[in-house]
Amino acid sequence: MRKGVLVPQRETGRLDIRFSPTEYYGGLHCGETFEVQINGKWIPTRIEMGITWYLVGVPIEDLIGLIVRI
Repeated sequence: MRKGVLVPQRETGRLDIRFSPTEYYGGLHCGETFEVQINGKWIPTRIEMGITWYLVGVPIEDLIGLIVRI
């Protein structure tokens, strides 16, 4: 598994995972699964799009900057 940070992909409107300053996952798509770190615990989730992007089972509105592993 690789750990990174959720960042916006401005050209496509998708979210992406930044692993280092120059290395990215390549853009997340609906239904992709990964784990997000919340209060020191890893929570399995998947990303979906409604009005905005959200993580299933994770009640957080601002996803930018969350630590994830995939």
